[in-house]
Amino acid sequence: MAQPTVCALVSGGLDSAVLAWYVARDGADVQPLYVRTGMIWEDVEFAHLCRFIESAGLSTVRAPRPISYPLGDVYAAHWSVGGEGRPGFDAPDEAVYLPGRNIVLTSKAAIYCALNGIERIVMGLLAGNPFPDATEPFFRSLAETLSLGLGSSITIERPFAGMHKPDVVRLGAHLPLELTFSCISPVGDLHCGDCNKCRERQEGFREAGVPDRTRYAR
Repeated sequence: MAQPTVCALVSGGLDSAVLAWYVARDGADVQPLYVRTGMIWEDVEFAHLCRFIESAGLSTVRAPRPISYPLGDVYAAHWSVGGEGRPGFDAPDEAVYLPGRNIVLTSKAAIYCALNGIERIVMGLLAGNPFPDATEPFFRSLAETLSLGLGSSITIERPFAGMHKPDVVRLGAHLPLELTFSCISPVGDLHCGDCNKCRERQEGFREAGVPDRTRYAR
């Protein structure tokens, strides 16, 4: 008997790429959903995501479905949509906060799910996330609100909520992780090697004891 479809809310990064495999490993039908909000790295990130899904041979994971919810009109001159001040290599995690991002991503995904008969949304958020829209009370309340507002049962699951980056790298070490993308300041098709997210990626591989085959511009 076919399993119900699961919506995996994904970027092209390590966590959500491994998440797609993790949810599909028991044969679940997984629909990856990529929400474009106007961030400067999205074209490169989405291309990496598609290559990863294809190369990983995840037979029950569908092709990533892109949908749009632009934030440029409210983010204005924010660094994420082309403004200055992108967080550098040594910037603290708080510097990469994108206000309301999880509200936007999850709300749009929930509408898609309600229209397509999908009840489960899974996300790859990790332990230690310092932002207000990444807490258990937030997601519990949001799932209840979305279910009420859409008249459709919506659950939001975070299977990696108790894990850190090295845990995810070890979990997905057999996958082509070099095809994932985690950079906020890409140089062509490459990771810049000089931003907060590149540092986080490098540290994740190093602490996991897994070779990092990522190509960095520097």
